[in-house]
Amino acid sequence: MPETPVSPSATRPLRPLPWFAHSTARTWRCEPAPADVRAFHAALPGYAPTPLTELPALAGELRLGRVFVKDESDRLGLPAFKALGASWSVHRILAERAASGAEPGPVTLVTATDGNHGRAVARTARLLGQHAHVFVPHGVHPQAVAAIGAEKAKVTAVMGPYDEAVRLAAEAAAAPDAVLVQDTAWAGYEQIPGWIVEGYSTLCAEIDEQLTDHGGIEGPDLVAVPVGVGSLAQAVVTHYRSRPSGHAPALLAVEPEAAACVLESLTLGEPVSVTTGETTMAGLNCGTPSSIAWPFLRDGLDAAVAVDDAASTRAAVDLAGAGISSGPCGAATLAGLRAALTGAGAEERRRSLGLGPASVVVLLSTEGTDANPHDPTDH
Repeated sequence: MPETPVSPSATRPLRPLPWFAHSTARTWRCEPAPADVRAFHAALPGYAPTPLTELPALAGELRLGRVFVKDESDRLGLPAFKALGASWSVHRILAERAASGAEPGPVTLVTATDGNHGRAVARTARLLGQHAHVFVPHGVHPQAVAAIGAEKAKVTAVMGPYDEAVRLAAEAAAAPDAVLVQDTAWAGYEQIPGWIVEGYSTLCAEIDEQLTDHGGIEGPDLVAVPVGVGSLAQAVVTHYRSRPSGHAPALLAVEPEAAACVLESLTLGEPVSVTTGETTMAGLNCGTPSSIAWPFLRDGLDAAVAVDDAASTRAAVDLAGAGISSGPCGAATLAGLRAALTGAGAEERRRSLGLGPASVVVLLSTEGTDANPHDPTDH
């Protein structure tokens, strides 16, 4: 970390921060994720908890007690957290097919992706002797597309945005012996996205154990999560809002300004689609919240903020200086925390999140630099 970092508020344009706050989220409760997900992942070859790294310089910069980063740059051999959801959901899909008496033999796992999810599905298919067909929207870096193809998946390029790629993937999955493995849900397609969300619960369970090892027995005071369609945020809300008693942290969602569908939905009080633009945060470039995530986001998130590419790039550079490999999507959480805690209205936002000089914050860095190649000078 630079010893004298430039204050983000000094470089932020003088315009209202894209922000939403919900004052009663910490009192909302839901059912927990299944208990057997963690054991399933622990039995996978190559499984190990990803690091939880403390960054004292960030805590000092933002007037907090302790700041930790959950580093997902190497998860089950892939540079992003998505393997957790892909592996668990495909396990459930194949188990259900076997139990129903389906004909044995490989199936084609079909999905749309901004990069990381598609590669995780393709890797899971290859390891299990299945086929994969991945639809990739406009704007995904060619190296990310090549990484999916290297997993022996069929890759179809889509000229339109992410939502169009999802539509085409759903059509392709109607073929015989094909199954849609999509990490967003809509009416009539909710079971498999729900399994993907369950898979992400392992990440949160690891944080609990690691914070305890670091002396944070009461858990975090705030968790910041990057948001595309909201599936990871749903898993985070489920984890922290399913406890009947005890300390409830504030939960902060961070999106790109070019694709802030959850922030817009929260502001309007109902799920809406937005027209997305270009962003280096390719994995978050989604225009419609997941239908199963929406009730959890609406009721369980304390706040949502949107950040621009320049802020995410600055955050990624700072994390790299602290020894953490973080792509634009992963670094978005640091950018979002900085946006929330600096600039005009910062003290009010700090109070609404319940943060003080002793607070413990966890930032989810969901991808390494290898997951989402980009030109850091292209903002």
